[in-house]
Amino acid sequence: MRKKIAIIGAGIGGLTLANLLQNSSNFDFIIYEKNETLNLDEGFGIQLAVNSISILNQIGFSSLNKSEFFNPAKLDFYSNQDKVVDLDLTQFNTDIEKYTTLKRSSLIKFLKDKLFSNLIRFNKTIKEIEQNKNNIKINFTDGETDEVDYLVVSDGVFSSTKSIIENKNYRPNYYGAIAIRTIVDRKNVKDFDKNNISLLMSSDAHAVLYPTNEKEHNLVTVVRSKIKDFEKINNINFIKAILKNSILKNNSAMTSLFEGDLASWPIYTSDKSIVSKFKNVFYLGDAFYAVPPSMAQGASQSIEGAIELFEIFEKNINDKQNLYFKTRLNRIEKISKRSNFNYFAFHLSNKFFVRFRNILIKKLINNEKFIKSYLGRVFRK
Repeated sequence: MRKKIAIIGAGIGGLTLANLLQNSSNFDFIIYEKNETLNLDEGFGIQLAVNSISILNQIGFSSLNKSEFFNPAKLDFYSNQDKVVDLDLTQFNTDIEKYTTLKRSSLIKFLKDKLFSNLIRFNKTIKEIEQNKNNIKINFTDGETDEVDYLVVSDGVFSSTKSIIENKNYRPNYYGAIAIRTIVDRKNVKDFDKNNISLLMSSDAHAVLYPTNEKEHNLVTVVRSKIKDFEKINNINFIKAILKNSILKNNSAMTSLFEGDLASWPIYTSDKSIVSKFKNVFYLGDAFYAVPPSMAQGASQSIEGAIELFEIFEKNINDKQNLYFKTRLNRIEKISKRSNFNYFAFHLSNKFFVRFRNILIKKLINNEKFIKSYLGRVFRK
């Protein structure tokens, strides 16, 4: 008998899972999204390593128009404005699976367009759920209900659904940093290799610049900040002052890159992952655990989690929930530890430690055993 699955949230994780389910004859599913529509206009970028590209290729990603993405060849490390070394990203690639950068909206559109239009229902918010024998009954705020075999919650780091389901207020942790993003026209990128990812390490800040297609670059800066009044983040003069006193302080050549529209927000990570008190409820993506951004694995982990959950749904076992939780937690803990270490290393300010870090990075980048262990185990699952 076909199992029915409800997915809460039409983000990368939820849409990836839906595409995998659609290609199986064992499931019926529907996606419930709280917003009125999906935002397919924003141009900010994401990075996808081979671990997620191999999964997306199973649902036709390799057919995406080449103008929609980019395959950077190297990751260039800079200590302020001085280049330290570059990492060859192609060593993790295969002929059909390559490190990829693109707009988040391009990936969302691809995933959405692969689904039948009636499989996403908008303006839907959960009010409460009930366990009815082996099924889950979902009650929505608009009075509608649904009864499913499994409920997958994939509505982000601020998952209000998790708090409603578990009857406990789950709040993510402020990471002590803010992110500032802008889109840069490719022709305005002059001091960095346009075909590579550029990582600029500075005192209490780092910036990443990379192409999302043949015309645009994504520039994101992460700055340590003890700010408590997050309303200030919406003030453009406040954001410009933060940039001036952090990443631009020792990288004046970057000033022209921040002349476009700026978007900023506080960075949050998860406190811990949980197993739901309802045996047929599963958390996916940032709703499961939001990792720090310093390994660019946020989107990739949502995609990985989707296929792990799909494969467990297909198994003829009783305790699917705990198997998924242990599998996902083991993976996410490894990446979270590496991300925290990167964040620490990228933001060093003491001149002695900066000099030592740069020497060490040069040696480690050329150490095949280290690269395979530290990055290979993340980029190639």
